[in-house]
Amino acid sequence: MKRAITPGQISRTNLELIYDYIYKNGPVSQQDISYDLRLSRPTITSKLTDLEAMGMIKKEGQISSDLVGRKAAAYIIVPDFRVAIGVEILEKQFKVLTVDLNGSYSLRKVFPVTYANTEEYVHTVCDHINEYIESLSLNKDQLLGIGISIPGLVSADGAEVTYGRILDCTGLRLSRFQQYLKYPCRFLHDAAAAAGSELWSSPELPDFVYLNISIHLGAAMIRNHEIFTGMHGYAATFEHVQIYPDGPVCYCGKRGCIEMYCSLSSLLVGDDEDRFFEMLRQGDSVCRERWLHYLRHLARAINNSRLLYDTVYVLGGYLAQHLIEQDIDFLYEEIEKMSPFPEYRDYILISKMPVHNITIGAALPYINEFLDNPAPDT
Repeated sequence: MKRAITPGQISRTNLELIYDYIYKNGPVSQQDISYDLRLSRPTITSKLTDLEAMGMIKKEGQISSDLVGRKAAAYIIVPDFRVAIGVEILEKQFKVLTVDLNGSYSLRKVFPVTYANTEEYVHTVCDHINEYIESLSLNKDQLLGIGISIPGLVSADGAEVTYGRILDCTGLRLSRFQQYLKYPCRFLHDAAAAAGSELWSSPELPDFVYLNISIHLGAAMIRNHEIFTGMHGYAATFEHVQIYPDGPVCYCGKRGCIEMYCSLSSLLVGDDEDRFFEMLRQGDSVCRERWLHYLRHLARAINNSRLLYDTVYVLGGYLAQHLIEQDIDFLYEEIEKMSPFPEYRDYILISKMPVHNITIGAALPYINEFLDNPAPDT
């Protein structure tokens, strides 16, 4: 026998419907909400009053109209009604910023603390995070949680680093941070965090492979708007696919991994990033030859992956800000030489979020979870 829906559940559903409508369409008027959601004006008036009283929405200006009469009040969400903190841990530093309900970030800070698998390091990082949070002067319950990105694979529950060769942090447990932080926390693989930022900015892409091309190479696979990690969490570990068996030794201990040919460090070989691309775009022949050599490796890697997973490939990370359309055309040309199939030029995209994407992406899961269920329990 089906259980009847209670009046309280209906009320909660209407509250969420109205909040979600304002979030996606604001600024909006009561008339807009009534017309599009097919709800009565008394219901809308009541729920708008509730949402305003809770601080979730506010009036901001008026809706312009050609109709004669008083202009309607415009409703928008309050972006900082809830916020989340994103933390990005790197070898020589860690970064922190705040993300609001619109996905906008603020108050980004960088702390020059070198990673070490010690209690002193964990305590130092948490002290800085706590001081940072105190500086925000948040109200009770305003902070949803803290996402901590790590250059390594993490367990499905975000509680442990299961593979962290770059920082030698395999086995690092979240509980070591959680003991000093009074808010919900989770670990995230840095490439997955970056892919989450891309998914936020490109909701029209339900499926894609995200290549986080920075000092190291990382990847994440998106399927049906969700990060797909596979049976054991190894899905999309693109960087460790072996393309040249006799190539140089990767940090994983194997030879000829894509990491050794398509990471930014493999391109720069110690050179300054900005200086290299400045000289490249000015026509320096040495830089151009090195760049084309790099792009050929990247084309081979993408082609090999596409034969297994024919989808969109988004090029992100530090490299994304330097890419131009001519580079993408060159990649297509090289892939066409290798592919056994007729090729289309519709599957390589440059990231829409090349800057701070990992730190922002570390915070976004908390924002998404709130937006999926914004109404308070009744």
